[in-house]
Amino acid sequence: MSSDSGARGRTAEWLRPDEMLAWRSYVETNADLMAALERDLAPTGLDLGDYQVLVFLSESPERSLRMCDLAAMLQLSPSGLTRRLDGLVRADLVERRGSDSDRRVMLAALTPKGLRVLEDSAPVHVASVRTRMIDLLDEDELRVVAGVFQKIRARLQDEHE
Repeated sequence: MSSDSGARGRTAEWLRPDEMLAWRSYVETNADLMAALERDLAPTGLDLGDYQVLVFLSESPERSLRMCDLAAMLQLSPSGLTRRLDGLVRADLVERRGSDSDRRVMLAALTPKGLRVLEDSAPVHVASVRTRMIDLLDEDELRVVAGVFQKIRARLQDEHE
């Protein structure tokens, strides 16, 4: 049995029961896992999106990134990034500043307070990830999970280029 998938005008074969189980398990578990991680992180005052911004900035040279690069990393539009950063800027966790090398470029930079908040919240987040996923899997399962998502991500990146 087939149906028009809408993906590149191809006709898609309906999912077999084992394929449907894999897909539905991922979709439903992903939503539940992200919600649980959000709940666990909430006492730190951050949500997962804010936490991700702070992590990306902390891992970047000089703890700053061009706004366009940060938006791409977060998969946000420029206006989406502006909205994401507004609260972090108000909380003095991130600052927007011009680039010394190119006046047309705006940077998002981690503030000293932002680094402290990240350092305080990271153990909470890591414990949550460990409890809710990592510790449930053995080494072979972890390798399989990593391999599966690396493969999917590589395909998506190839399609995007």
